Amino acid sequence: MISRDEILKPIWYAFTALDVDRNGKVSKSQLKVLSYNLCTILRIPHNTSALEEHFKDDDEGPVSTQGYMPYLNMCILNKIQANFDFNELNKMCWTLSAPKHISGKHLLISGAEAFKVWCIFNYLSEDKYPLQIVIEELEYFLRKLLAAMGCSWNEDRFEDYKMQLSAKKKHLNAWELIELIGMGHFTKGINPQTLSMGINEVYQELVMDVIKQGYMMKKGHKRKNWTERWFELHLNYMSYYVSEDLLEQKGCISLDRNCCVESLPDKDGKKNLFIIKCVEKSFEISASDKKTKQEWIQAIQDCIVRIRQGLSSPHRESRQKRRELRNRLKAEKEAMENRMRQLQLANESKQAQLEAMTKKLQEASVRGDLVEQRRLQTQIELLDQYRRDLEQEKMARMQMEEQVVEKDNEVEQYWQRMQELEEMYRQLKKALDDERQAKEDEEALSKLQARLLQEEASKRLELEQIHLQQQEILTQSQKEKQELERERAEKERALQAAQEQLEILRRQREGAQEEYKVVTKKLERATNKTKTWKHKVFNHEGLLQIIQPGNKCPTRMTNWGPAAFTETELDEMERIWQENKNRSHDGQ
Repeated sequence: MISRDEILKPIWYAFTALDVDRNGKVSKSQLKVLSYNLCTILRIPHNTSALEEHFKDDDEGPVSTQGYMPYLNMCILNKIQANFDFNELNKMCWTLSAPKHISGKHLLISGAEAFKVWCIFNYLSEDKYPLQIVIEELEYFLRKLLAAMGCSWNEDRFEDYKMQLSAKKKHLNAWELIELIGMGHFTKGINPQTLSMGINEVYQELVMDVIKQGYMMKKGHKRKNWTERWFELHLNYMSYYVSEDLLEQKGCISLDRNCCVESLPDKDGKKNLFIIKCVEKSFEISASDKKTKQEWIQAIQDCIVRIRQGLSSPHRESRQKRRELRNRLKAEKEAMENRMRQLQLANESKQAQLEAMTKKLQEASVRGDLVEQRRLQTQIELLDQYRRDLEQEKMARMQMEEQVVEKDNEVEQYWQRMQELEEMYRQLKKALDDERQAKEDEEALSKLQARLLQEEASKRLELEQIHLQQQEILTQSQKEKQELERERAEKERALQAAQEQLEILRRQREGAQEEYKVVTKKLERATNKTKTWKHKVFNHEGLLQIIQPGNKCPTRMTNWGPAAFTETELDEMERIWQENKNRSHDGQ
């Protein structure tokens, strides 16, 4: 199905053609006519009251407070069905807009061919208004057009034209593209009929979405005869006509995910056979040769695969990929430009830093030159002094030469003195070098001393902090020691009280053991008496027992025979035994 963006493009041309004053406003009567024609072509019921309701007049005149686009989306485009003829919509919008732009121009192409170029432009243009075609899509169209005409591509001519467009900083609109093709800028010297055939082939491929077309033989379903037909393959169907003028359509083969195409062996005198199997019927077709047969099978199979995968036609998919590639390249270019701007700013910052460092180096060089000049001045003064000394020595030597005969010994002393002076000069020079080195060492030592003083101050500060921390720790330790002393005293008092309590318990236990021994002796005496009494009773058992009625309860058995004691006696004996047992446990 045609997308809404593609439907809006020709409508935009129609609206622009009605906008005579170029102010973006069209009279309501013209909008009514345009809306009626759109509803007729798009096969939508026309609702006049909806248009009147949308475009209510206000007090200031017939200019509506609402735009036409909301009405177009809500009342027309939202109700589009899939069965309208997009070519009729293009023709209607072309009829409104073309006369104002191409009339009076001497073109090498006819009006029908200009219409096809206009449709191709709408297909390849960007979804931005006013509609324009970018240079990449223009190159794509021109390459396909020249390939359809069997001409070679002239890269140099197109590069020159691209440079002209870049200099103007613009993209082509539809009318400029029609003029470019109609004036033969890239098709100069080509037969007009060849140009017309090339435009028609590109139009069929891109706009009419024809994937493949050509003559083939088709077998009939009723009479089973073979007839030549002109076939056009689209993504979802394959239509066939009497001839390539497309005036009489003989049928249409609907393609869906359940269809398949297979090759058939030669039969009935027909070669290069293949069959298209659909759900309701199958179609046997004969191609002109094996290559054409294989191309048709491959093209039909690709359409079925695309239908199963939910993809669009190859041309639309290729256009979408080109747009995505342009958008990605544009985003990468913008990111690169941002990166370059950041690098430029960083470079400027580095340059400023470099200039500042250069200025500092120049100032340091000036200071060094001044120091060097002072040193040279000092050396010059020393040399002048030495020269004066030499002159004086020379004068003295001349005087000595006059008295050489008389003062041989003085001459020898003089030469010794000269050697001493030279040695003194060397020592003086060495002393100057040592003095300069000493100054440098002194500066280094002063820097080192300053650094050591700074480190000593930081260490002293650290030691003071450590001393404070130690005092705090000592204070805390003394507090903790006092607390521990207090706790130890409390524990000692508690231990002493526990020892006293233990001593009391020990004494009580000893008293209880004494009592237990006394009670044990009494119990032994009572037991001996009881045994004596029981022995006497046992010996006289026959005389002392009283004959009583029998009891239904079970008879108790003891060491002295059945029913030797009563229940009360037994309970009393058990209680005494239990008390003795408890005393023995307490004593242990």
